[in-house]
Amino acid sequence: MANIRKAEWVKGTVGTADGAVVFTRSFAAKKEVKQATLEVSALGIYAAELNGARVGDFIFAPGWTAYATRVQTQTYDVSAQIAKKNKLAITLGRGWKALSRAHEGAEYLGYRETALIAALEIVYADGEKELILTDDSWQCEESPIVYNHIYHGETYDAQFQADLQRPALVVEHDKYLAVPQQGEIIREQERLPALALIQTPAGETVIDFGQNLTGYVEFTVKGKAGDTAIIKHAEVLDENGNFYTANLRSAKTQVTFICDGKKQTYKPQMTFYGFRYIQLIDWPDAVKLENFTAIAVHSDMKRTGWFDCGDKLVNQLFHNIVWGQKGNFLDVPTDCPQRDERLGWTGDAQVFVRAAAYNYDVSRFFRKWLADLRADQNEDGSVPHVIPNVIGGGGSAAWSDAATICPWQMYLAYGDLDILNRQYISMENWVTYMKEHSRRYLWVKGGHFGDWLSLEDKKSRQGNTDQKLIATAYYYYSTSLFVKAGKLLGKDMSEYEALCENIAAAFRKRYMKDGRMKQRSQTACCLALFFGLTDNAAETAAQLAELVRAAGHLTTGFVGTPYLQHALSDNGYADVAYDLLLRKEFPSWLYPVTMGATTIWERWDSMRPDGTMQDPGMTSFNHYAYGAVGDWLYGVVAGIQPDENKPGYEHIYFRPLPDARLGYANAKLDTAHGMIEAGWKYENGKFAFRFVVPESSTATFVWQGKETKLKAGTHEFVK
Repeated sequence: MANIRKAEWVKGTVGTADGAVVFTRSFAAKKEVKQATLEVSALGIYAAELNGARVGDFIFAPGWTAYATRVQTQTYDVSAQIAKKNKLAITLGRGWKALSRAHEGAEYLGYRETALIAALEIVYADGEKELILTDDSWQCEESPIVYNHIYHGETYDAQFQADLQRPALVVEHDKYLAVPQQGEIIREQERLPALALIQTPAGETVIDFGQNLTGYVEFTVKGKAGDTAIIKHAEVLDENGNFYTANLRSAKTQVTFICDGKKQTYKPQMTFYGFRYIQLIDWPDAVKLENFTAIAVHSDMKRTGWFDCGDKLVNQLFHNIVWGQKGNFLDVPTDCPQRDERLGWTGDAQVFVRAAAYNYDVSRFFRKWLADLRADQNEDGSVPHVIPNVIGGGGSAAWSDAATICPWQMYLAYGDLDILNRQYISMENWVTYMKEHSRRYLWVKGGHFGDWLSLEDKKSRQGNTDQKLIATAYYYYSTSLFVKAGKLLGKDMSEYEALCENIAAAFRKRYMKDGRMKQRSQTACCLALFFGLTDNAAETAAQLAELVRAAGHLTTGFVGTPYLQHALSDNGYADVAYDLLLRKEFPSWLYPVTMGATTIWERWDSMRPDGTMQDPGMTSFNHYAYGAVGDWLYGVVAGIQPDENKPGYEHIYFRPLPDARLGYANAKLDTAHGMIEAGWKYENGKFAFRFVVPESSTATFVWQGKETKLKAGTHEFVK
């Protein structure tokens, strides 16, 4: 880091803002090289080459951060790539910088302009060191990537020859914004072959890869010089079997390749797409499936969790949850990867964080994102709706609560006390904001997203659950988590403990009567139960079960859904929760599966039974929020739960609530203490359980109110 801060930020002086720019520096190695280290950071996204070979495998480096305060720096060992004569070339594209806000600019650097900073240190065999730093001695030239945009795509001109080089322009920008790499790098992951070539009723040439994914297509094409080959991307086909892009809104999501007369293999470098299908437009070559491969990209998280059961549709649901996470955990937890959005919505992140931590090791991923949340938090303590903050606003209940919920879940999953310490002030500021927007311990000021996309009010995306009820419930929940965090850090939390008691009393007085919610809302009951606000859980749970049975299905949106199954199964209604899990008709988790979904949908009916679509302005087919049910599959169906007194699975609770309709269920969880396994099988009218406790853990098996202590090893029970 010391070296890169000796360098200068530079920007290009050729081409247009739409195209990528290549910064170059030629140099000679004076003698035998012992080691060479390259540090790079950028406002935008870069790809570095040394002597024609790619440096590293970080896709879309340096990632996306709160540009006003921090930009990650990558360090590469390039010793093996150094020759006697060398050329370092770094291509810089717009990336997420094209979405940045005006206040993130700097003098002589427009707020959506890109910039580069780099330092190459060469250590010779005799100990001499040489530094090559970005400054006005670097040259810049136009790139064959003549257009690049996160939403609209990329245009590559294979005929392009740079005919103009100019010195890079040094810009005044804070060098201390460059910080060491904190999150996971983004890498190419799975490669998926093209499965089917389709001629649609509208005459379109379409290829199906069989899986909705985030990434791009590698393709091979040969056309005459000047021929243009275009690929467009889509998630679904419409009710007539035609290519459907209305839900992408303004995003063009295309690749344009200008041929040079030679056979070429290409894949986009400066953008990504959310898609299952591609449409070929003006394709100048014979269309062969073997010439097309979809490449899935996401943050390089370690897979830690697996689940399967005796129901094929539930297994496909789990598959969809995992692919939804992969598609949306691309450096930040995005809401969706396909339309003109792809933003780090805080509400989506907090409802899914528990499921995320089962599926993958997301400790580094969330540590980095929470650092950006802390950096972008508004002065009044409210948290912006999206992190990094590119749209302004903030302060909505259940969205801003990511400030407390996400750090707490990281602590439970990984025993990471440091994350609570790092985020403590952010948590405190958020609780203070809620306190200042409350009256008589009820949060009554400000606007909220409500129970987003619930089914309780078809006329409003915000549902009909009282927004002030939701806000007050989260006021209590976040404050209670803040109390727990503070106590773990050795702080006096008596003031906030009293605040919790007062919020709970005010909530019950205003919104409850005799243990029941005054508003007959599934979401209201879920919040009261899961957050511990009710003083009569049996009565509140009975009301919730009655509401579900009366409707015949769930009616919850983004706020209620993550807690619905827990609120039922934790309070004696596991059978009702399983009814909801196994329901195949709309609305349900399995309805999209019956419609061929391979990821989680944004709406319960993003596609209707007749194949028509919901509102194209708000219909994503890869939107992980409702995949929060994944943590219930792990934690209740299979029964693996952390212990907040010994987090990170130092002590494990096995609390399975099996249902014979599934036949069997198994889960595995790879933790810092080793592999945990839990499973059961229904046979001969009984449940046979099997648990594996890793060597450095202990566990407690809870069954029908009785606890059995378990040491490391394999344990089997028949109940």
